[in-house]
Amino acid sequence: MKAKDIDKNFDEGRDISKYLDVEKAKRPAQEQKRVNVDFPVWMIRLLDKEARRLGVPRQAIIKVWLAERLEKAS
Repeated sequence: MKAKDIDKNFDEGRDISKYLDVEKAKRPAQEQKRVNVDFPVWMIRLLDKEARRLGVPRQAIIKVWLAERLEKAS
């Protein structure tokens, strides 16, 4: 099936999952790289408190907040 046909099926709400190789799927410009950052204990406590309140992991809070700040800066 050609890409334009897959696009058309997707746009019409049809299931296109059988045409995708999700094992090799990647998000453009979303390559991950691990970094280590040291935070003061008071900051970790506040991050954990907010993460519990939202029901998400600490890492998710950090990523979202950093992304928001970087978008504002650019």
